[in-house]
Amino acid sequence: MPLAALRQTGAFIAGQQYPNGQIPWFQGHFADPWDHVEAAMALGVVGRTEESRAAIDWLAATQRADGSWPMETVHDGLAGTDAVTEATADSNQCSYVAVGLWHDFLVTGDRRHLERHWDMLDRAIELVVAAQLPSGAISWGMSPMGEWVDEALLTGSSCIVLSLAAALAIADTLGHDRPHWALARDLLIDAVQEGATVPQPGNCQVVARFLDKSRYSMDWYYPVLGGAVTGEAGDRLIDSRWEDFIVPGYGIRCVDDRPWATPAESCELVIALDMLGRRDEALRILGDVEMHRDDDGGYWTGYVWPDEAIWPEEKTTWTAAAVVLAHDAVFSVTPASGMFRSLAGAAHTPSARIR
Repeated sequence: MPLAALRQTGAFIAGQQYPNGQIPWFQGHFADPWDHVEAAMALGVVGRTEESRAAIDWLAATQRADGSWPMETVHDGLAGTDAVTEATADSNQCSYVAVGLWHDFLVTGDRRHLERHWDMLDRAIELVVAAQLPSGAISWGMSPMGEWVDEALLTGSSCIVLSLAAALAIADTLGHDRPHWALARDLLIDAVQEGATVPQPGNCQVVARFLDKSRYSMDWYYPVLGGAVTGEAGDRLIDSRWEDFIVPGYGIRCVDDRPWATPAESCELVIALDMLGRRDEALRILGDVEMHRDDDGGYWTGYVWPDEAIWPEEKTTWTAAAVVLAHDAVFSVTPASGMFRSLAGAAHTPSARIR
């Protein structure tokens, strides 16, 4: 994609941002912390640092006392106020601010931005590591009453591996010692590696740590994208379900039993493939994603190919952001292009207790 087209996509994302910095899925819809951060990173890739920083400032302004954010917040453009529409906290969403902050540092080299938001990050990560279950997985959610559920998601836990690596990189850069974050990440990696093991006939043990979401493509590639499963093990995992999800010409399926291709998941897989050194496959899928692009630089959320229909008829900021980040990963647009690869290479000490 030409740089001008990438910048147009960045302009599309910026056009959805509210004056207070919040980036919703699209104007009139809610914002969630994870997708909000991803959109902020994409703005950074295209040089819109002011808008990207405004998005992080919104997180700092809306963080709750316990370090969390609500899963859904809707902005009233006329009143200029936010309203929480889902107060439950998602651990993956809360931890992802670390990835956004580290990405900004890699793009800009601005240490002061990290220092300014260290307290926000510290409180968020302390909350998330406190949600670790005996299995090593991370509880996916905390109720509005402050109680963590006794359930974990493979996709969410895999992404928290990435977030903890970013948080540790920030702590190291700023001279803060957080060994319990590293321990939590080690235990989490072990849990994800076992949960992502290619199942063998009659072996149900590997799904016990996580809710069964194996229909979804994210449970397939996120252990690689998050950096828990690497090298030959990553290749085996990707190869194990390639035929289930890849749809030439459209990208990949969101779920394995539906003829519905989604460019966001496709672009995340592109990054995972790039991390494994599978550049040719990454480029082919990234090329297929362009069929989802609209004239304004946005990308439709999905496409049902038997009906030749866009569905749903919405262009989400996080879909556009995934496209921007995938292009950066593959074509090295910014100094942050290798972020996923470098965080995946962070040290890991396997735990005998988990194994």
